[in-house]
Amino acid sequence: MTRNFISIQDWTSEEIKANIELASELKILTKQGKCSPHLEKKSYALIFHKESLRTRISFEVGIFQLGGMAMYLTGNDFELGKRESNEDVAKVMSRYVDGILIRTFDHQNVVELGHHADVPVINMLTDWSHPCQLMADILTVKEHLGTLENLKIVYLGDGNNLANSWINMAARIPMQLCIATSTETMPDMQLFEEVKAMGISDLSISHSAQEAVKNADVLYTDVWASMGQKEKAALKANQLKDFQINQKLLEYAKSSTIVMHCLPAERGYEITSEVLDGPQSVVLDQAENRLHAQKAILVQLSRWQQQ
Repeated sequence: MTRNFISIQDWTSEEIKANIELASELKILTKQGKCSPHLEKKSYALIFHKESLRTRISFEVGIFQLGGMAMYLTGNDFELGKRESNEDVAKVMSRYVDGILIRTFDHQNVVELGHHADVPVINMLTDWSHPCQLMADILTVKEHLGTLENLKIVYLGDGNNLANSWINMAARIPMQLCIATSTETMPDMQLFEEVKAMGISDLSISHSAQEAVKNADVLYTDVWASMGQKEKAALKANQLKDFQINQKLLEYAKSSTIVMHCLPAERGYEITSEVLDGPQSVVLDQAENRLHAQKAILVQLSRWQQQ
């Protein structure tokens, strides 16, 4: 049976933890120049409906380092679900490539590709979730804090795909997860309640940034207006102005708290330059770890496909 990585909940907690260990191993080997060609003679279709820096570069470089070939495709090449159905695209691509990777708007398009494809499908980002980012994030957390479990993670800002992804991760890794946001910018509350009911993690919503960050191990934020929502930038800035990560807010947290941002950042809005470039920031480590975490995802899916 073909396995995908469309949502974090596609994998078990044991599989996620094992994959983070694999990512750590691949990172060491890559830096030593000893990364094995696990994807030798394999080809991957990378479909981009949204602009990208980290996602495109990290996947293309990662596939190259593993001995494979990446093919960059955009909406100019074909209109998914319009010129051709998701089903037809999935079935045809499955005859050509060893994996389909997509960065797009509508999450349902990715779900449908995964349902009809005979090769692994990877969600590089949708408006609903960003699972590859979260795998890089928890790799970074483990590197800096030595563990993944039972940490207090505070996500501040818009209840977007990153907030949803942290909620999904809380369904697999025990944590104390607090979403600090305004009443107008809540995450997917159906998902929130479903994961909270699982009893794996302690989930909460806070409308006070100062209260939320107390005793936090990790502070995490993202742009307030995501790609495709920039017309809402002024509205979001007004709704979320009290949730900026700045030096004053850090005073309410622990001195050992690490600060994370998936980038790109809008400095002076969701986070100040003083914090983003400061000693508690691990943002560049996150960005680097996209490469290693995603290589581990590709290798694991390839191994499962061969079983």
